[in-house]
Amino acid sequence: MSLSLVEPRVTTVGDFFALLKPRVMSLVVFTGLAGLIAAPGQIHPLTAFTALLCIAVGAGASGCLNMAYDHDIDRLMTRTATRPIPLGRIDRQDALAFGWALSVASVATMGLFVNFLAAGLLAFTILFYVVVYTLGLKRRTPQNIVIGGLSGALPPAIGWAAVTGDLSLAPLLLVAIIFMWTPPHFWALSLWRSGDYARAGVPMLPVVKGKAHTRFQILIYTLALVPLGLLPAALHIGGVLYLAASAGIGLWFLWEAIAVYREKDEAREPAAHRLFGVSLLYMTALFAALIVEKFAGLPALSLSAAFGSAVFGA
Repeated sequence: MSLSLVEPRVTTVGDFFALLKPRVMSLVVFTGLAGLIAAPGQIHPLTAFTALLCIAVGAGASGCLNMAYDHDIDRLMTRTATRPIPLGRIDRQDALAFGWALSVASVATMGLFVNFLAAGLLAFTILFYVVVYTLGLKRRTPQNIVIGGLSGALPPAIGWAAVTGDLSLAPLLLVAIIFMWTPPHFWALSLWRSGDYARAGVPMLPVVKGKAHTRFQILIYTLALVPLGLLPAALHIGGVLYLAASAGIGLWFLWEAIAVYREKDEAREPAAHRLFGVSLLYMTALFAALIVEKFAGLPALSLSAAFGSAVFGA
Protein backbone atom coordinates (compact mmCIF):
# COMPACT_ATOMS: atom_id res chain seq x y z
CA MET A 1 0.00 0.00 0.00
CA SER A 2 1.28 3.45 -0.87
CA LEU A 3 2.12 5.64 2.12
CA SER A 4 0.06 8.43 0.55
CA LEU A 5 -3.05 6.31 1.02
CA VAL A 6 -2.53 5.81 4.75
CA GLU A 7 -5.04 7.79 6.75
CA PRO A 8 -3.40 10.33 9.09
CA ARG A 9 -4.08 9.73 12.77
CA VAL A 10 -6.78 11.99 14.16
CA THR A 11 -5.84 13.89 17.32
CA THR A 12 -8.07 12.86 20.22
CA VAL A 13 -9.07 14.34 23.55
CA GLY A 14 -6.88 11.69 25.13
CA ASP A 15 -3.84 13.13 23.37
CA PHE A 16 -4.47 16.56 24.86
CA PHE A 17 -5.11 15.02 28.26
CA ALA A 18 -1.75 13.23 28.05
CA LEU A 19 -0.10 16.64 27.59
CA LEU A 20 -1.25 17.55 31.10
CA LYS A 21 0.95 14.86 32.73
CA PRO A 22 -1.99 13.43 34.70
CA ARG A 23 0.15 11.37 37.10
CA VAL A 24 2.16 14.42 38.11
CA MET A 25 -1.03 16.46 38.27
CA SER A 26 -2.61 13.99 40.70
CA LEU A 27 0.29 14.36 43.16
CA VAL A 28 0.13 18.15 42.89
CA VAL A 29 -3.61 18.17 43.58
CA PHE A 30 -3.11 15.77 46.49
CA THR A 31 -0.54 17.99 48.22
CA GLY A 32 -2.63 21.06 47.45
CA LEU A 33 -5.63 19.35 49.05
CA ALA A 34 -3.56 18.61 52.15
CA GLY A 35 -2.60 22.26 52.48
CA LEU A 36 -6.21 23.32 52.04
CA ILE A 37 -7.52 20.86 54.64
CA ALA A 38 -4.72 21.49 57.17
CA ALA A 39 -5.23 25.26 57.07
CA PRO A 40 -7.13 26.85 59.98
CA GLY A 41 -10.49 28.41 59.26
CA GLN A 42 -13.40 27.55 57.02
CA ILE A 43 -13.84 27.58 53.26
CA HIS A 44 -17.02 27.07 51.26
CA PRO A 45 -17.01 23.66 49.53
CA LEU A 46 -17.54 25.27 46.13
CA THR A 47 -14.61 27.63 46.71
CA ALA A 48 -12.46 24.69 47.81
CA PHE A 49 -13.40 22.75 44.68
CA THR A 50 -12.59 25.78 42.53
CA ALA A 51 -9.20 26.17 44.19
CA LEU A 52 -8.32 22.50 43.64
CA LEU A 53 -9.55 22.66 40.04
CA CYS A 54 -7.34 25.68 39.40
CA ILE A 55 -4.35 23.93 40.95
CA ALA A 56 -5.01 20.89 38.75
CA VAL A 57 -5.41 22.94 35.57
CA GLY A 58 -2.36 25.06 36.40
CA ALA A 59 -0.27 21.93 36.99
CA GLY A 60 -1.53 20.43 33.74
CA ALA A 61 -0.76 23.64 31.87
CA SER A 62 2.80 23.57 33.23
CA GLY A 63 3.23 19.98 32.08
CA CYS A 64 1.84 20.81 28.64
CA LEU A 65 4.21 23.75 28.18
CA ASN A 66 7.12 21.67 29.43
CA MET A 67 6.37 19.06 26.75
CA ALA A 68 6.05 21.74 24.07
CA TYR A 69 9.36 23.41 24.88
CA ASP A 70 11.17 20.09 25.41
CA HIS A 71 9.82 18.40 22.29
CA ASP A 72 13.30 18.06 20.76
CA ILE A 73 14.89 16.26 23.69
CA ASP A 74 11.76 14.20 24.41
CA ARG A 75 12.27 12.51 21.02
CA LEU A 76 15.71 11.31 22.14
CA MET A 77 14.70 9.77 25.47
CA THR A 78 13.06 6.37 25.85
CA ARG A 79 10.96 7.56 28.80
CA THR A 80 9.47 10.49 26.87
CA ALA A 81 9.53 9.38 23.22
CA THR A 82 5.91 8.20 23.37
CA ARG A 83 4.53 11.58 24.43
CA PRO A 84 1.98 13.14 22.01
CA ILE A 85 4.30 15.73 20.41
CA PRO A 86 7.26 13.40 19.62
CA LEU A 87 4.79 10.91 18.13
CA GLY A 88 3.34 13.63 15.91
CA ARG A 89 -0.14 13.37 17.41
CA ILE A 90 -0.23 17.04 18.42
CA ASP A 91 1.54 19.96 16.78
CA ARG A 92 3.95 21.83 19.04
CA GLN A 93 2.29 25.18 18.35
CA ASP A 94 -1.10 23.78 19.28
CA ALA A 95 0.38 22.49 22.54
CA LEU A 96 1.87 25.91 23.31
CA ALA A 97 -1.45 27.64 22.68
CA PHE A 98 -3.29 25.05 24.77
CA GLY A 99 -0.84 25.31 27.65
CA TRP A 100 -0.76 29.10 27.85
CA ALA A 101 -4.55 29.31 27.55
CA LEU A 102 -4.96 26.91 30.46
CA SER A 103 -2.38 28.85 32.47
CA VAL A 104 -4.20 32.15 32.07
CA ALA A 105 -7.59 30.55 32.72
CA SER A 106 -6.46 28.81 35.92
CA VAL A 107 -4.83 31.91 37.41
CA ALA A 108 -7.72 34.21 36.43
CA THR A 109 -10.30 31.83 37.88
CA MET A 110 -8.33 31.48 41.11
CA GLY A 111 -8.12 35.25 41.45
CA LEU A 112 -11.78 35.88 40.68
CA PHE A 113 -13.35 33.10 42.75
CA VAL A 114 -10.83 32.29 45.51
CA ASN A 115 -8.36 35.08 46.36
CA PHE A 116 -5.48 37.01 44.84
CA LEU A 117 -2.74 35.51 47.01
CA ALA A 118 -3.61 31.98 45.91
CA ALA A 119 -3.76 33.20 42.30
CA GLY A 120 -0.39 34.91 42.61
CA LEU A 121 1.22 31.78 44.03
CA LEU A 122 -0.30 29.70 41.24
CA ALA A 123 1.00 32.12 38.60
CA PHE A 124 4.45 32.06 40.20
CA THR A 125 4.41 28.24 40.23
CA ILE A 126 3.56 27.99 36.53
CA LEU A 127 6.09 30.62 35.44
CA PHE A 128 8.83 29.19 37.63
CA TYR A 129 8.34 25.70 36.20
CA VAL A 130 8.12 26.81 32.59
CA VAL A 131 10.49 29.79 32.41
CA VAL A 132 13.01 29.17 35.20
CA TYR A 133 13.17 25.35 35.17
CA THR A 134 12.24 24.25 31.63
CA LEU A 135 13.74 27.11 29.63
CA GLY A 136 16.45 28.26 32.02
CA LEU A 137 17.84 25.47 34.19
CA LYS A 138 17.07 22.07 32.72
CA ARG A 139 19.63 22.18 29.91
CA ARG A 140 22.24 24.27 31.72
CA THR A 141 22.97 22.95 35.21
CA PRO A 142 22.92 19.70 37.20
CA GLN A 143 21.17 21.70 39.92
CA ASN A 144 18.08 21.91 37.67
CA ILE A 145 16.05 19.57 39.87
CA VAL A 146 17.15 21.23 43.12
CA ILE A 147 16.19 24.77 42.14
CA GLY A 148 13.34 23.83 39.82
CA GLY A 149 11.79 21.72 42.56
CA LEU A 150 10.36 24.86 44.14
CA SER A 151 7.56 24.90 41.57
CA GLY A 152 6.37 21.42 42.51
CA ALA A 153 6.66 22.22 46.21
CA LEU A 154 4.25 25.16 46.31
CA PRO A 155 0.78 23.52 46.00
CA PRO A 156 0.32 23.10 49.81
CA ALA A 157 0.94 26.83 50.21
CA ILE A 158 -1.58 27.57 47.46
CA GLY A 159 -4.18 25.39 49.18
CA TRP A 160 -3.44 27.02 52.53
CA ALA A 161 -3.70 30.52 51.05
CA ALA A 162 -7.02 29.61 49.42
CA VAL A 163 -8.46 29.14 52.92
CA THR A 164 -6.69 31.80 54.96
CA GLY A 165 -5.74 34.47 52.43
CA ASP A 166 -2.25 34.58 53.93
CA LEU A 167 0.84 32.48 54.61
CA SER A 168 2.66 31.44 57.78
CA LEU A 169 5.48 29.16 58.86
CA ALA A 170 3.23 26.08 58.77
CA PRO A 171 2.52 25.96 55.00
CA LEU A 172 6.10 27.01 54.25
CA LEU A 173 7.26 23.96 56.20
CA LEU A 174 5.11 21.73 53.99
CA VAL A 175 6.69 23.44 50.98
CA ALA A 176 10.16 22.80 52.43
CA ILE A 177 9.41 19.09 52.88
CA ILE A 178 8.46 18.67 49.21
CA PHE A 179 11.41 20.83 48.15
CA MET A 180 13.88 18.59 50.03
CA TRP A 181 12.08 15.43 48.82
CA THR A 182 12.35 16.32 45.13
CA PRO A 183 16.13 15.82 44.57
CA PRO A 184 16.41 12.28 46.00
CA HIS A 185 13.17 11.32 44.25
CA PHE A 186 14.28 12.47 40.79
CA TRP A 187 17.95 11.60 41.19
CA ALA A 188 16.89 8.01 41.94
CA LEU A 189 15.10 8.02 38.58
CA SER A 190 18.06 9.63 36.83
CA LEU A 191 20.43 6.91 38.06
CA TRP A 192 18.84 4.26 35.85
CA ARG A 193 17.88 6.74 33.14
CA SER A 194 21.31 8.38 32.92
CA GLY A 195 21.84 7.06 29.38
CA ASP A 196 18.65 8.79 28.26
CA TYR A 197 19.73 12.11 29.74
CA ALA A 198 23.24 11.83 28.29
CA ARG A 199 21.84 11.10 24.83
CA ALA A 200 19.52 14.12 25.05
CA GLY A 201 22.24 16.41 26.39
CA VAL A 202 20.45 17.10 29.68
CA PRO A 203 23.05 17.71 32.44
CA MET A 204 21.45 15.61 35.15
CA LEU A 205 23.69 14.94 38.14
CA PRO A 206 24.72 11.36 37.20
CA VAL A 207 25.72 12.55 33.73
CA VAL A 208 27.81 15.51 34.93
CA LYS A 209 29.14 14.37 38.30
CA GLY A 210 28.84 10.59 38.02
CA LYS A 211 26.69 8.02 39.78
CA ALA A 212 28.81 7.81 42.95
CA HIS A 213 28.41 11.54 43.58
CA THR A 214 24.68 11.31 42.86
CA ARG A 215 24.27 8.51 45.40
CA PHE A 216 26.08 10.58 48.01
CA GLN A 217 23.83 13.58 47.33
CA ILE A 218 20.73 11.39 47.60
CA LEU A 219 21.88 10.25 51.04
CA ILE A 220 22.66 13.81 52.21
CA TYR A 221 19.27 15.16 51.12
CA THR A 222 17.48 12.19 52.70
CA LEU A 223 19.31 12.73 56.00
CA ALA A 224 18.02 16.32 55.97
CA LEU A 225 14.52 15.36 54.81
CA VAL A 226 13.63 12.74 57.42
CA PRO A 227 13.86 15.01 60.51
CA LEU A 228 12.30 17.86 58.54
CA GLY A 229 9.33 15.60 57.87
CA LEU A 230 8.71 15.31 61.62
CA LEU A 231 8.44 19.05 62.26
CA PRO A 232 4.76 19.55 61.28
CA ALA A 233 3.91 17.75 64.52
CA ALA A 234 5.80 20.46 66.42
CA LEU A 235 3.86 23.26 64.68
CA HIS A 236 0.40 21.89 65.52
CA ILE A 237 -0.20 20.79 61.91
CA GLY A 238 0.16 17.06 62.43
CA GLY A 239 -0.85 14.74 65.25
CA VAL A 240 0.08 11.29 66.50
CA LEU A 241 -0.94 9.60 63.23
CA TYR A 242 1.18 12.01 61.22
CA LEU A 243 4.15 11.59 63.56
CA ALA A 244 3.96 7.80 63.36
CA ALA A 245 3.61 7.83 59.57
CA SER A 246 6.43 10.31 59.10
CA ALA A 247 8.80 8.44 61.42
CA GLY A 248 8.01 5.00 59.98
CA ILE A 249 8.14 5.83 56.28
CA GLY A 250 11.01 8.24 56.91
CA LEU A 251 13.19 5.49 58.37
CA TRP A 252 12.30 3.27 55.40
CA PHE A 253 13.23 6.11 53.03
CA LEU A 254 16.57 6.52 54.81
CA TRP A 255 17.23 2.75 54.75
CA GLU A 256 16.72 2.69 50.98
CA ALA A 257 18.87 5.81 50.51
CA ILE A 258 21.69 4.03 52.34
CA ALA A 259 21.16 1.03 50.03
CA VAL A 260 21.46 3.35 47.02
CA TYR A 261 24.66 4.81 48.46
CA ARG A 262 26.09 1.28 48.73
CA GLU A 263 24.77 0.13 45.34
CA LYS A 264 27.15 -2.02 43.30
CA ASP A 265 24.92 -2.96 40.35
CA GLU A 266 25.31 0.16 38.19
CA ALA A 267 23.78 -1.54 35.17
CA ARG A 268 20.34 -2.23 36.65
CA GLU A 269 20.30 0.08 39.70
CA PRO A 270 17.79 -2.04 41.72
CA ALA A 271 18.25 0.06 44.88
CA ALA A 272 17.46 3.25 42.97
CA HIS A 273 14.29 1.64 41.59
CA ARG A 274 13.21 0.77 45.14
CA LEU A 275 14.02 4.24 46.46
CA PHE A 276 11.97 5.86 43.71
CA GLY A 277 8.94 3.79 44.73
CA VAL A 278 9.46 4.41 48.45
CA SER A 279 9.80 8.15 47.82
CA LEU A 280 6.32 8.18 46.29
CA LEU A 281 4.97 6.26 49.28
CA TYR A 282 6.69 8.73 51.62
CA MET A 283 5.02 11.75 50.08
CA THR A 284 1.66 9.99 49.95
CA ALA A 285 1.85 8.83 53.57
CA LEU A 286 2.78 12.23 55.01
CA PHE A 287 0.05 14.21 53.28
CA ALA A 288 -2.55 11.47 53.62
CA ALA A 289 -1.94 11.49 57.39
CA LEU A 290 -2.62 15.23 57.51
CA ILE A 291 -5.86 14.80 55.57
CA VAL A 292 -7.09 11.81 57.61
CA GLU A 293 -6.35 13.53 60.93
CA LYS A 294 -8.30 16.62 59.93
CA PHE A 295 -11.32 14.67 58.67
CA ALA A 296 -11.27 12.38 61.71
CA GLY A 297 -11.04 15.33 64.08
CA LEU A 298 -7.85 14.01 65.68
CA PRO A 299 -6.03 16.59 67.82
CA ALA A 300 -2.78 18.12 66.63
CA LEU A 301 0.33 17.25 68.54
CA SER A 302 2.88 19.71 69.88
CA LEU A 303 6.21 18.04 70.39
CA SER A 304 7.42 20.99 72.45
CA ALA A 305 4.44 20.69 74.80
CA ALA A 306 4.91 16.94 75.07
CA PHE A 307 8.59 17.42 75.85
CA GLY A 308 7.79 20.04 78.47
CA SER A 309 5.26 17.78 80.16
CA ALA A 310 7.74 14.93 80.28
CA VAL A 311 10.54 17.04 81.74
CA PHE A 312 8.73 19.39 84.09
CA GLY A 313 5.64 17.34 84.84
CA ALA A 314 3.43 20.17 83.58
